[in-house]
Amino acid sequence: MSATLIEDIAVTKNAPRNIRKTVLANGLMVLTESMPHVRSVSMGAWVGSGSRDEKPELNGISHFVEHMVFKGTTSRSAQQIAREVDTIGGNLDAFTGKETVCFNIKVLDENVTPALDVLADLVLHPTFTPEDVAREQGVILEEIKMDEDNPDYLVHETWTQNFWKGDALGRPILGTVKTVSSFDQQKLFDFYAGQFTPRNMVFSAAGNLQHDEFVAKVEREFSSLAASGDGVAEKVAAPKATPHITLKRKKSLEQVQFCLGVPAPRVNDARRYGVYLLNTMLGGGMSSRLFQTIREDRGLAYSIYSEMNPFRDTGSLCVYAGTSVDKTLQVLELTLLELRRLKEEKVSEVELKRAKDQLKSNMVIGLESSGSRMSNLARQQMYFGRFFGVDEIIEEVDAVSSEDVQVLAQELFQPETMALTLLGNLGTMKVEREDLAC
Repeated sequence: MSATLIEDIAVTKNAPRNIRKTVLANGLMVLTESMPHVRSVSMGAWVGSGSRDEKPELNGISHFVEHMVFKGTTSRSAQQIAREVDTIGGNLDAFTGKETVCFNIKVLDENVTPALDVLADLVLHPTFTPEDVAREQGVILEEIKMDEDNPDYLVHETWTQNFWKGDALGRPILGTVKTVSSFDQQKLFDFYAGQFTPRNMVFSAAGNLQHDEFVAKVEREFSSLAASGDGVAEKVAAPKATPHITLKRKKSLEQVQFCLGVPAPRVNDARRYGVYLLNTMLGGGMSSRLFQTIREDRGLAYSIYSEMNPFRDTGSLCVYAGTSVDKTLQVLELTLLELRRLKEEKVSEVELKRAKDQLKSNMVIGLESSGSRMSNLARQQMYFGRFFGVDEIIEEVDAVSSEDVQVLAQELFQPETMALTLLGNLGTMKVEREDLAC
């Protein structure tokens, strides 16, 4: 066997996760986590680049390729792929993000071999026939229209495009009507050849498996993937955030969609747990300040929350709400008031403990399935180059103090860096920069 064992890893202090890493001769990294108490195995082929790594004229091509691999390979039709997966009771899926593309399948442990064979075939041998390209262009153009009719999606997309204005991070993952309509077989193959390289990919798996046996199977399937140069996509510099106030009028909407955000730390920032806790207390659940103040106490909105969007070199923290036009400015005022309170007053130990318990619970529960462990392996490798156990994460969360949260709030919630998008039947509504004081 030509694979090279890099290291076996025990990552937690008290209860090691059974994680192992092997790099094949062609440079493909294989990660596994053995979970002998489950009967499933989840596996995924991860590409370490996404929509933000595309050239402007190719915006949306990562997502297009993700769709196209399901349309047929050199040995299977789309129908054969579907039938084989159903025969073994598998769950085959894929997704495209700003920085990654993932093709994954989950099956019973007894069906790993046929599942791996189908997954590898999809990733390694797509045909991108002109007929399929034309058909899928129609499908994705309809997907773009569908998302443009979704006000929740549209307000986030509008906010993002204006926040990272002119940068690939701000462009839509789906692409545009113009770019998607321009794709052809040759463009897909050229892009595929540049991104689907061993050193730009990670193959991760978790479940009831044995590492050495599994690696041997992966090597049989993926040894044909030739190493090409260093194979790592060139990463662009972190974009500069653009504060903005964007009022997008759409008369057909009954509600005003509201998105207010600020720059936030990158995904591997040392202060990330403090930011997660800050987000949790602000709008991360039913007991959060925004939910209680704006929905429960005032009845001004049905949906209101805050969310973190961390990337490899930057991030954002956004508040979203949907409300009626006559309540919009009041919702904005109350949101800014909560931001000001977080800056001026230390959170209580009771509130902080509640947020810590919620965050820790979400993290632990999120690692109970083979699918979540498979994703966790790949993401930690890509962003951190190491693996974190549950006990280590809990210690990091518990170490965050109320002073840490206040310092982060003071750093993040600066009026001059804020960006606001309002979408809906706005009438004559106006919002000025001084209205964002907090």
